[in-house]
Amino acid sequence: MSYMTSQRKALFEALESHRDEALSADQITALLGERASRSAVYRNLSALEAQGLLKKTTASGSSKALYRYTGSEQCRDHLHLECSKCGRTFHLMAPTTDAVIDNVLRDANFSIDRTSTVLYGVCEKCRDN
Repeated sequence: MSYMTSQRKALFEALESHRDEALSADQITALLGERASRSAVYRNLSALEAQGLLKKTTASGSSKALYRYTGSEQCRDHLHLECSKCGRTFHLMAPTTDAVIDNVLRDANFSIDRTSTVLYGVCEKCRDN
């Protein structure tokens, strides 16, 4: 990894404290306040995405880019569920991940890349509201 600037450190802290959310660059900039400029946020998001520490997705029904922290090793070996209403990310742990991957491979002869797979739906909290 490249040099850890104070802005990149602040960005990491913000992303780690919101690891269950997919955040836009504007949301991240707001979280950081004066600790990082908008241009520094965009520059660091691009660098972290290139390093595989972030996944860039788009919001359901929108072209707006969202970023989800994936830097933790524990976050690389399972599928993710993302609520299309609140944006929260849930981690689908093994053995459920293994069962889904095995069933798709068996039924569709398709191999899933578990490091970059997000399934979209509506979480229990949003469904109940």
